[in-house]
Amino acid sequence: MTADLESSWRNARPAMAGVHLDSAACSRQSHAAIDAAAAHARHEAEVGGYVAAEAAEPVLAAGRCAVAALTGFDADDVAFTTGSSHGLDLLLAGWQGARTVACLLGEYGPNLKVMARHGFQVAVLPVDADGRLDVDAAAATLAADPPGLVHLVLLGSHRGIVQPVAALADVCRPLGIPVIVDAAQAFAHVDCAHLGADAVYSSSRKWAAGPRGVGVLAARRGLVSDETLAELAHIEANVAARVGFSVAIGLHVAAGPERIRARLAEVGALTRATLAELPGWRVVEAVDEPSAITTVVPPEGVDPVALRSWLIAEHRMVTTCAGVERAPWEMTRPALRVSPHVDVTGEELDALVAALRAHPVG
Repeated sequence: MTADLESSWRNARPAMAGVHLDSAACSRQSHAAIDAAAAHARHEAEVGGYVAAEAAEPVLAAGRCAVAALTGFDADDVAFTTGSSHGLDLLLAGWQGARTVACLLGEYGPNLKVMARHGFQVAVLPVDADGRLDVDAAAATLAADPPGLVHLVLLGSHRGIVQPVAALADVCRPLGIPVIVDAAQAFAHVDCAHLGADAVYSSSRKWAAGPRGVGVLAARRGLVSDETLAELAHIEANVAARVGFSVAIGLHVAAGPERIRARLAEVGALTRATLAELPGWRVVEAVDEPSAITTVVPPEGVDPVALRSWLIAEHRMVTTCAGVERAPWEMTRPALRVSPHVDVTGEELDALVAALRAHPVG
C-alpha cells in the first residue's frame, strides 16, 4: 500500500528537476490541480472573471467541505484566505475580549509580529526540554491567570514536534478560554480533525500540495464577526488558486488522509534515522515523532544559508534554512530543515547524506 501511495503521488505530478525535500515550505502540485487552476483562468478570459467565479462555486464548495472534514468544523464555518498569516490577522483584528494571548516559547516569529500589531500582550506557557507543551503545568498557569485566548502552533516551522492541542483544549474549555490553532504545517500532515479548537487556520501550498497565495480559516460561529466574514466573502481573490486548492484537497481526501498521515510519519522516521548517520550533525526530533519535518543542526563552521544554496546549485536538492527568526524565543542558531513528502525514496535520502558529507566545513 505504501508503494502504491508513493508511485501514485509521484506519477500525478510533473517530474522533479532534482530532489524535492521541502514540502514544509511548498509541496509539488499535481497535474490535476495545475490544470484546474489554468482552466479557470482560461474561463475568466472567455466569460469574464465574475461569471467564471460563479461557475466555480460548486468546486469551491467541495473544497470547503473537504477542509471541514479535515478540521472537524462544518463547511459553513470554513472561509478561504490568502494564507496562514491572513487567517491569524482576521481572527485578531476583530477580537472583542482581553488582548492577552498565551502561546509557546517556540511561537512562530511572524505570528508574534501579527499579535504585536494588534496590541496583544503575550504570555508563555510551560514546555518540557523538547519544547513540547507541559499540559499539567499549563493547566495551573491558565487557571491562575486566564488569558483572553490561547494560540498554539500545532506543528512548528522550525521543529517537527507535534503539540498536544487536544489535551490543551480540554483544559481551556471549562475555563472559557478560546483556543486558536496555527495548522500551517499540520494541515494535511497530522490529524487536525479532533483538536477541539475554536479556530484553525492554514495555507494551501504546504502538505496539501495546493497553489501559493491561498489559505483557509475554520472558526466557530461568533469568533469572527459577521462584518469580517461578509468582507471576506466579497474581497478580490485569486479564484483560480482557490480552485486549484479545492482540487488538491479533494485528491488528498480521496487518497486517504489516515494513509497519508501514516506514510508521512514513516518518512519522518526514515529521514531522521538516515540523517543521524552524519557525524557532527544533530537531529532535533526523536526518530518516532509522528511528523515528516526533520530539523538538523550542522557542525560549527557550516552556514545553513550557504548550505541550502550549495545543495541546489551542486546537487539540485531543495531544502530549507530555518533561521532563528522562525522561533526567536527558542532558536539560538539556524538549522537545516528537511521535509520530504510521501514519495521520497531511501536512495534520495542517502544522496542527501552523501552530499552533506561532501560539503566543506569552515
